[in-house]
Amino acid sequence: MNAEIIAVGSELLLGQITNSNARFLSSHLAELGINVYYHTVVGDNAGRLEDVIQIAEERADLIIFTGGLGPTKDDLTKETIARHLGTTLEMNEEALESIVAFFERAGRVMTENNKKQALVLKGSEVLANHHGMAPGMLYKTEERAYILLPGPPKEMEPMFQFEAKPKLARLLNQADVILSHVLRFYGIGEAELEDRLQDLLDRQTNPTIAPLASDGEVMLRLTAKTNSEEQAWELINEAKTEILDRVGQYLYGYDNDSLASKTIELLKEQSKTISAAESLTAGLFQSELAAVAGASAVLTGGVIAYNEEMKIEQLGIAPELLKEYGVVSEETAIAMAEAVRRKFGTDIAVGLTGAAGPDAHGDQPAGTVWIGIATEDGTTAYRLQLSGMRNTNRLRAVKLALSYIIRTLTDGNARKI
Repeated sequence: MNAEIIAVGSELLLGQITNSNARFLSSHLAELGINVYYHTVVGDNAGRLEDVIQIAEERADLIIFTGGLGPTKDDLTKETIARHLGTTLEMNEEALESIVAFFERAGRVMTENNKKQALVLKGSEVLANHHGMAPGMLYKTEERAYILLPGPPKEMEPMFQFEAKPKLARLLNQADVILSHVLRFYGIGEAELEDRLQDLLDRQTNPTIAPLASDGEVMLRLTAKTNSEEQAWELINEAKTEILDRVGQYLYGYDNDSLASKTIELLKEQSKTISAAESLTAGLFQSELAAVAGASAVLTGGVIAYNEEMKIEQLGIAPELLKEYGVVSEETAIAMAEAVRRKFGTDIAVGLTGAAGPDAHGDQPAGTVWIGIATEDGTTAYRLQLSGMRNTNRLRAVKLALSYIIRTLTDGNARKI
């Protein structure tokens, strides 16, 4: 089965929001063995939407729409599709009851136009929306299938995963087991990773090996198709062993892991706590950790010491040290990490300082970053020379700090990246 994903919404074309839905859907469709050859984005215009539907029908067996199911006049996805397919819309009472209940729980008055969200294509399978109001739909003709999903990712993702995906699997009448496993790497670029694994990528059959890059990380998705889950894992583990023999030193986690979640996991396993002293990152490091559920068990606290005065006043760093070595230096990163570790009594602490850019900081060029990591066994500092935009450098500094902490917790010391 070949699929095309059509995202509906003028806000996407204007660059006001990012089309993250297409990436999510492509990933899950690949697990079902469905090929995605085209992503299309179209504005809130019925004529142009019908044009792209006609084009998609010439090259896809499955067409998935995201967006345009809301209550306003510019939400016209299902109306346009109904007209194109020669069917009508009908009120789904279960969906209407759910929408009414939503407004009652929120203590808000429900306007008449919200009933529009409960309209569905006549003859479609309704996909319940447990995280919003507008239901989705699966509509089948003899030639192809159409899936309509809401635009907000917090509604679209669970609806596809738990409502649409099982129906697609039954539609495909799959007797085989398709299993995917993601390996997550940090500290190695996508090009270098592919170069080291090129012969494996060239001869891949089952499992398939798909490199993916995202936010400075590199992932490999291994997908096996067999008669049983046990056989699928055997194939995946065989390929994984060969991959890790070559690039295992860069592996930090699997599947839904992130650098932050892996850090939290390791700290919990080792019953250790962490604190941070942040200058150039101004709280981003702590925010990244705090985004992980359960972070409070290990994240004790931290200090944002953005200027010299706060480094002296809040962290107790000697003015003479700052004067002699400068704010952006190995000595300052070490002093920050050690000071915050003492201040909060944690097992491990990180100090982040640098010149995010676009300007240099004294004699330190833009992109210079120092990361200090203090433990009971001592303190180590790492110098980075980043080349991105200001906020990109700040985010990369956070991720690199997390990767060094993971290495420290795993190996006893952080390998220079």
